Amino acid sequence: MLKIALLLVSGMVCVALVLNLWRLIQGPDIADRILALDTMYINSIALIIIFGMYMGSPLYFEAALLIAMLGFVSTAALCKYLLRGDIIE
Repeated sequence: MLKIALLLVSGMVCVALVLNLWRLIQGPDIADRILALDTMYINSIALIIIFGMYMGSPLYFEAALLIAMLGFVSTAALCKYLLRGDIIE
C-alpha cells in the first residue's frame, strides 16, 4: 500500500515540476523565474526523497541534502546578483 502511495505522490510532484518549468519559461519578471527555479529544486529534492523511500536506500537522502545545500547557495547568489549587480565584492 505504501508503494502505491509513493508512486501517486511522485506523479503529483512531477506535475508540480512541469508547472514550475512552465513558470520558469513564461515568467514575466526575473524574480518570478528565480522563484520558479527555487521551487523546482525543492520539488526535485522531494522527488529524490520519495524515490529513496521507494527503494529503501538511505543514500538518496544524502544526495537530497547535497542538492539542498547547492540550491540554497545558488538562490542566494542569484538574488545578490539581482540586487547589487555583482556576486563578489
